[in-house]
Amino acid sequence: MILFDWGTYNGLSTLMKAAILGTKLTEIPPRDFSRRGRGDEYFTSYREFASKAFTTITAHGPYYNLVSDVPEIHRRVVKALKIAVRRAGLAGAEIFNLHIGWRVYMDQRDLEKVAELVKSLLEDAPENMYISLETTYTRRQVGSLDEIKAIIEMVGSERVIPSLQLENVFMYEKRIDQHGNFIQADKEVDKEFWLNILGRALKLSHGFLSLRFSQVTGVYFGRRLLKKRVPLGKGYPNIEPLAEALAEFMVKEIRYKELPLRIHIIYTGPPETKYEDTIALYAEIMKRVVKHL
Repeated sequence: MILFDWGTYNGLSTLMKAAILGTKLTEIPPRDFSRRGRGDEYFTSYREFASKAFTTITAHGPYYNLVSDVPEIHRRVVKALKIAVRRAGLAGAEIFNLHIGWRVYMDQRDLEKVAELVKSLLEDAPENMYISLETTYTRRQVGSLDEIKAIIEMVGSERVIPSLQLENVFMYEKRIDQHGNFIQADKEVDKEFWLNILGRALKLSHGFLSLRFSQVTGVYFGRRLLKKRVPLGKGYPNIEPLAEALAEFMVKEIRYKELPLRIHIIYTGPPETKYEDTIALYAEIMKRVVKHL
């Protein structure tokens, strides 16, 4: 029995490497849905290999802002995402993940527009596919856990779930987007912080508990703080309390309670070290799982 699936993002050309390294999950990266020359054949080939080598296939949709007050832009985004979700289905993806993006209306209409778009995508998605909404790191974007909960309720489908980008939750909950002090915020985070976050996500999850992670630092663009992904061990948040919480939560709250959920963790760090870091992240969690089994 697998406690959780683990892996990282891969184009078709790197699937063999990921499989040889023993990862159990692969994610189709967003660029595969926006690059010219990526026709249906590419995604069919992806499925032919990945379905034999991996337990779970997910897809990260292209980076389009889901909310727009310009009708033509909105129409093009919906069209592009519908094509992407169909192709994700061809590739065998069970989850299509969406980065929600920047606020436009600055009120409830932002959430309503996202819900409307997600409903539209569900019409094109295979019946076994979930749409996951990725948590954000800044209040300038839509995507807090509470906002995702509200969107899920508006859509009214168990096929819409949160995807916890864990470092984003750390930044958002500790208001780093407002003060920029990663060091102080990291000192305030312990295992209980992460257990609380995981518990909140579990209440919104069906089918999958979807987790994503990389360590980050911040860079300022004017007065706006943007996150920068860095290799494991080079940024924030600290991996130790997170790994402790993940190990305890997965065993005690899901495995022992026999909840009907599949868990996965997708490493989303920089490509230069992503395979080493994916394996290191898995090891950090699993060596803590041992004491709970």
